[in-house]
Order: sequence, then C-alpha cells, then structure tokens
Amino acid sequence: MINKKVEDILNAQINKEFYSAYLYLAMSAYFDEIGLKGFSHWTKVQAREEVDHGMILFDYIIARNGNVDFKQIDIPDADFHEPLQIFEKIYEHEKSVTSSIDSVASMSEDECDLATRNFIDWYIAEQVEEEATVYEVIKKLKMFGSDKSILYHLDKELGGREYSPHKYEN
Repeated sequence: MINKKVEDILNAQINKEFYSAYLYLAMSAYFDEIGLKGFSHWTKVQAREEVDHGMILFDYIIARNGNVDFKQIDIPDADFHEPLQIFEKIYEHEKSVTSSIDSVASMSEDECDLATRNFIDWYIAEQVEEEATVYEVIKKLKMFGSDKSILYHLDKELGGREYSPHKYEN
C-alpha cells in the first residue's frame, strides 16, 4: 500500500501533467491559427506525451493499491504573441514541472517510500530531456530573430517530430 502523503503528491502531479497537456493544446491551437503547422504539430505531440505522463502516474498509484483522486484542471493562460515568447513560456512551465517532480522525489524519500523514489527517477530523467529540447528551440529562435525564412525552416523541422507513446521503463 502506498504512503498517503506520497499518494497525495502523486495525485497532484497527475493534475499537473494533464494541465500541461491543456497548455500545450492551447499553444497548438494558436500556432494553427497563425499558420505555423509544424509548431502546432510539435506542441500537439507534447500534449500527448503529457497525457502519457499522467497515465503512468495513474497506473502506478493503482498498482500500489492507492486511490486516484482527480481535481479540477485549471484553464491555461492563452496569452500568446509569437513563437519565442511561447517557447519561453514552455521553458518556464517545464522548469516548474521539474520542481514539482523534485518535490515528489523528496517527499518519497522523506516518507521512506523507496519504491516511489525509484519510480520517480524516470520522471527526473524525462524532465532533463524536456528542458534541454525546449531550450534548443529557444536558442534557434533567438539566434535568427525575426528572419521569416528561418522561421519557415524551423516550422518544417518541428513538424517532423514523431509521437511515440511514453512508457515507464524501470
């Protein structure tokens, strides 16, 4: 049986993962509206991965004989202006998710729930990858500024991202 404090923080993390999916879908819709189909595709794939992350947590709680407790998902801020600003928002958001995952690791360690502490390592590694990927896009956007031809090429590059379901691998 899972520790109650750990169960609570994992349930809160499920909500954060599903909120992340909403946020990325809002961004995808914006990119679609302004004609950046590759950026839209990239954020839509990101949304699907966030749902996967939430479902991995869901399955873990169930496997540990815990209770999944859904809360209302907040409406994402959809004040978007241009790709660099959006990717900077993404980066800040991913850093906050990293902080939240770190809290899960710390709580599971404090509560001597070593199974969860081991499980959450997958998320820690995933967050390192998430932040690095987003930061690479930010660097490219900053390097080329408002050059529309480069934006076109970056849109094509981001449109080539392929979705592959995320699965917890121990």
